Amino acid sequence: MKGDRPIAIITGAAKRVGRAIAVALAKQGCDIIATYNTSSAAAEVTAEQVQIDAPRATIILKQLDLEDLNSVDLLAAQLSEQLPRLDVLIHNASLYEPTPTQRLTPEACQRFYRVNALAPLMLSRTLAGKLASSKLPGGGAIVTMCDIHAMGALGQPRRDHLAYSMSKAALLEMTLVLARELAPRVRVNAVAPGVVAFPEAGRESDADAQARYLSRVPLARAGTPADAAEAVAWLALRAHYCTGQVINVDGGRSIT
Repeated sequence: MKGDRPIAIITGAAKRVGRAIAVALAKQGCDIIATYNTSSAAAEVTAEQVQIDAPRATIILKQLDLEDLNSVDLLAAQLSEQLPRLDVLIHNASLYEPTPTQRLTPEACQRFYRVNALAPLMLSRTLAGKLASSKLPGGGAIVTMCDIHAMGALGQPRRDHLAYSMSKAALLEMTLVLARELAPRVRVNAVAPGVVAFPEAGRESDADAQARYLSRVPLARAGTPADAAEAVAWLALRAHYCTGQVINVDGGRSIT
């Protein structure tokens, strides 16, 4: 990467929403650093898709286990030192699975917190200086992927997902605090999807469960990864006067 194009880091970019974000930002002129954990084959598909849709873009894949905070710190320091510039940081990677309260363990809670909140904080802290040097019109940008079901009094809390919801609530608070601390050179915003890609396994992959969920969505359909990616790209590249904001991409679910 020569630094003649904006550079964006996207965590969890191997598939689904992360892949859509990588493609969207590449099509809008960014070079991409895409992290993945265990989905190396899927990450290669993301790289191929970026090259098809945005032939001028460079994409580099980086393996990163967000549970390993030492590795997170190490990669962030390396990127801060080695990249010619950094303009956008997208916290997309997320751990999501049920944790019924009666079977909840401290270890499970810590795992969710490390992946969904603490690793994004460590990356943001280490890369904030690089982002502050961005020459984009709106300055550097951080976008976090939150969840309409984990937004405190404004949310639609889910049963049996306590550890996940608590960690996503922490991510939202991080977004708001960093929006104040990193201004005016770095904007920090969030996208909070409802369903833009149903889980591939578990009870929410069941057609009847999906139908019940969609019955409560005013637009009467699920969204798509591209829907979320469009909101992310807008916040990252064009929302020059927005910081500390949350865009719900949920078909209206949050108002029902």
